[in-house]
Amino acid sequence: MHPSARQYRPDPPAAWAGGLLTIDLGAVAANYRLLHDRVGPGTTCAAAVKADAYGLGADRIVPVLAAAGCRVFFVAHLAEGAAIRPLLGADSTIFVLNGAMPGTEADLHGLGLAPVLNSMDQIARWQELARRLDTPLPAALQVDSGMSRFGLSDGDVDMLMARAAPLAGIVPLLVMSHLACADDPAHPANLAQRTAFLRLRARLPRAPASLAASSGLFLGPDWRFDMVRPGAALYGINPTPGHPNPMRPVVRLQARVVQTRWIGPGTAVGYGAAFIADRPSHVATLAVGYGDGFPRVLGGRGIAILPGRPEVKLPVIGRISMDCLAVDVTDLGDGPLDAGTALDLIGPHNPLDTVAAAAGTIGYELLTGLGARYHRAHVTDDAVIDDMQKGSSA
Repeated sequence: MHPSARQYRPDPPAAWAGGLLTIDLGAVAANYRLLHDRVGPGTTCAAAVKADAYGLGADRIVPVLAAAGCRVFFVAHLAEGAAIRPLLGADSTIFVLNGAMPGTEADLHGLGLAPVLNSMDQIARWQELARRLDTPLPAALQVDSGMSRFGLSDGDVDMLMARAAPLAGIVPLLVMSHLACADDPAHPANLAQRTAFLRLRARLPRAPASLAASSGLFLGPDWRFDMVRPGAALYGINPTPGHPNPMRPVVRLQARVVQTRWIGPGTAVGYGAAFIADRPSHVATLAVGYGDGFPRVLGGRGIAILPGRPEVKLPVIGRISMDCLAVDVTDLGDGPLDAGTALDLIGPHNPLDTVAAAAGTIGYELLTGLGARYHRAHVTDDAVIDDMQKGSSA
């Protein structure tokens, strides 16, 4: 290896990168405050920061949420909780949604994390650690209200509560469940799950309750209970599909032009000759592909936008490759499009949820799949952050 060669590293400098991902921390803070204010003072507004804060960098997102007043965080795995624990004060609680894997209970406790206990086995192992340490241990209890995913079933609750000391050694901080159809307010499963949750909660020792996440908290006060756990909405995903998005956009994804060329009618573009030009066309090759988490299926479906020309929708043509994609820029006119020019793939005139819908998926999947090769710029409006801090101390 040449002495000047360096190992590839994630988050390259902007000049090195083919794609630019801008993450608006001020928007994250504002979205948290909007949700916090919507549920009101009687309900705690927590934050889901699993999957590296939905792919946007938990090390940057978590301190912003804490500055905005958040004191309860949810992650999926122990390792995620361990990563954010040093970012938070002792007054913050971190719940691990998947609970403790066998043999990791002491690690979880030692790191100052609280498991969400989803099964009789997890309860037994947490109680065993409490016995060994001779101290009660905090945890959340999850019940299955109808999603058949995580949580104690009706039978489990019967078995648990038949014991003389069902939760010996456990300090229940929360009883929770999760809605399957909250993004469809008219779906009958929402009321059915709320009814089941109330029934199961009433059979367990008294503790604060939580049922709603991002979409669920918009169903109304009856679904909010003592705590809500928004995730996607914090990052700009619309929690009310079919209605205007109440959240501020958080991400902007731009791809840089590598080169352009004019092609004649009948000329193919990309693998499989999936696109054949039907007119003289100006084609730009951009340095982002499915290796960067921009879905291959968006070939022929996606669009790009040149900043300053939002009225011109530039179609993504042909098949998206691992490291590049092609865009028909003919409608911009005959002027040159310089190498290095950044076009928006996700941005103010092409929102995340719109791009996800074109790919036949949801914003969650698109957001968490954005790769490591982008230059990531975390930007903030200091005035917004200051306002959040003032609000949290009021």
